[in-house]
Amino acid sequence: MKNIIKKTAIVALAFVTFSFTTLNEEKKAIKTESSKVVWKGYKVTGSHEGTIAIKSGSLTFEADKLVGGEFVIDMTSINTTDLEGNWKNKLDGHLKSDDFFGVEKYPTANLIFTSVEASGKNSYKVTGDLTIKGKTNPVTFDMSIYGNKATANIKIDRSKYDVRYGSASFFDNLQDKVIYDEFDLVSDLEF
Repeated sequence: MKNIIKKTAIVALAFVTFSFTTLNEEKKAIKTESSKVVWKGYKVTGSHEGTIAIKSGSLTFEADKLVGGEFVIDMTSINTTDLEGNWKNKLDGHLKSDDFFGVEKYPTANLIFTSVEASGKNSYKVTGDLTIKGKTNPVTFDMSIYGNKATANIKIDRSKYDVRYGSASFFDNLQDKVIYDEFDLVSDLEF
């Protein structure tokens, strides 16, 4: 009889603990209209930068601590901000083409957090699965959260996502036409 009471008490305790743990998680939607993602790509002779829109996203908190997140990026919104006129239109079109991100076939990219560890006050080391052009690879980056705002800087190796144009990883003798494989995403998010 004592064993039955103990087992029942343990099951009840586990159920109560599990119930309250899941109730404490809160998913906070990203305000896409007031959030901003800036990209910056580098080549031997300089760099280019622009913006890209968040289609949807959320951060998940438990007791005010970041525990998860997921984002959908609108790849069709790639926009160059350091050029104007015909040069801007050419680069925007080229980035959207199959040479780079193939947005007609792959209109979105996704990031799903797989691990979040506190690394200081209001800062986290995040690992997530990033999917670009149908290819998924892990990325690790730092994220800071203050109130209802978050910032993150992500370095992405485009060669892992079959974005080959101008890459010395795939082509020889490019000389000063090389476009470096790594590009940066700087995110200022509001939720």
